[in-house]
Amino acid sequence: MKKKLRALIVDDERLARKDLRTLLMDVPTVEVAGEADSVSSAVAMIAEIDPDLIFLDIQMPGESGFDLLERTDLRARVIFVTAFDEYAIRAFEVDAVDYLLKPVSPQRLAAAIERLDRKTAPPNGSRRTLSFEDTLFLSINNHLKFVKVSTIQCIQAAADYSEIMLSDGKRGLVQKSMAEWEQRLPAAQFCRIHRSTIINLQAVGRVEEWFGDSYHVYLAGVESPLVMSRRYAVRLKERLS
Repeated sequence: MKKKLRALIVDDERLARKDLRTLLMDVPTVEVAGEADSVSSAVAMIAEIDPDLIFLDIQMPGESGFDLLERTDLRARVIFVTAFDEYAIRAFEVDAVDYLLKPVSPQRLAAAIERLDRKTAPPNGSRRTLSFEDTLFLSINNHLKFVKVSTIQCIQAAADYSEIMLSDGKRGLVQKSMAEWEQRLPAAQFCRIHRSTIINLQAVGRVEEWFGDSYHVYLAGVESPLVMSRRYAVRLKERLS
């Protein structure tokens, strides 16, 4: 028998928590392991029960659901629950399973739970191009983190994943392809220098000729130089001129 997912419901409204708990009683793959009515209580509850899944209200007094995600080192998957439509667009820019609008319907909840098993992205309507000022919520090394697009120094292919390197020196694996990164990153600030490497142009310190038909590209915050093939050199020179 498949192990049930231990879920935490985070919502400041008691009735909303009760309604969701009641709906989840009809979901055989999920058991509610706890509830929290604020960010502070949710932090404590996460440390106590280590949930597999969090149903997270976005708009709460004091601190929002996004604040909770910044305060904790989550391994759990996240389904946003909100009465505020305008937050949906922001939720699409995160590695959340899905988002549910209040009042939550049994059919919509069932679809979100099904998506857990399929491990597919939420129905986002469109995958818009990111801006340099955007913030992403990514699963990095299987832990959820907020990352500002402007702090990404470079991205390199890593088998079925990609590795991002940030301006603070941190790096980690993300389950996104190089093609997706290239499609969504702002073209004014990011450039491909190799079939396996995308860089932040604002991080470029210098470019030096290497051997053969290749170059070394030195980035701020990245210890070792990156290799740029000649086929991409002309493009980079145009962008930096």
